[in-house]
Amino acid sequence: MTPAATSSKTDAVLADAVALARAELEPVAEPGTVGAHLGVEMLGERLAMHWFECRSPGYRGWRWGVSVARVSRSRTATVCETNLLPGPDAVLAPEWVPYADRLAPGDIGAGDVLPYQPDDPNLEPGFEATGDEDVDQMAFWELGLGRPRVLSAEGREVAATRWYDGEPGPTAEVAQKAPAQCSTCGYFLPMAGALRAVFGVCANEWSPSDGRVVSLDHGCGAHSEADVTPQKPTPVPDPVLDELAVDIEVHASGAADAPSDGGPSTGSGPS
Repeated sequence: MTPAATSSKTDAVLADAVALARAELEPVAEPGTVGAHLGVEMLGERLAMHWFECRSPGYRGWRWGVSVARVSRSRTATVCETNLLPGPDAVLAPEWVPYADRLAPGDIGAGDVLPYQPDDPNLEPGFEATGDEDVDQMAFWELGLGRPRVLSAEGREVAATRWYDGEPGPTAEVAQKAPAQCSTCGYFLPMAGALRAVFGVCANEWSPSDGRVVSLDHGCGAHSEADVTPQKPTPVPDPVLDELAVDIEVHASGAADAPSDGGPSTGSGPS
């Protein structure tokens, strides 16, 4: 981060220390990576920063900074520190995002499973009623349903077959690798009418089928009751060369001594 400039007057001694600042970068920077002098910036009273162009590959827009200072009544500048700092047009890495926040709706694919959330605020126990709005009823009825034409039984059959044989059905890749079916998911909203026994709508924003028609035997890794199985760490095999064991050599006198050279014993005693 570039320090903020102050209203201090330009110090002539520090401003003339360009050669001193450049020489201080020679043991720090790779040869040929220190470019032209970009200027001097006063950071405070008797404290300044000299800026140099950085020509290192991959550091476009970065600048070398050398801070110099002097004590009161002195005419000699002293180097404080050297830095490589990003300029206004520098190419920087994206802002850090914690691993827990990196997953976003739409990232779930075939074979992916979300961890179980016991306190999901969008779900409640299934033995509780969610309101009269979930009860299929005909509050208002009019002849023809208010439209000149409606879907026939054949039209419903064609649509149901197309949905069931396509991505919303059980043969989709994401459904084949799903840990459970939509019929047991808390985010499954059954459809009203003749197709209720086969289809519903997904209401899970993490699911690739969010807001779409899915069959009861469809599924995905965002199932409300699914969970991720913890993976055990890969066992580490024993080392081929055991440098931790100590070999004991038993002499005829009964005294036990370790080998003087630290190497494996050549005696007939147990090791």
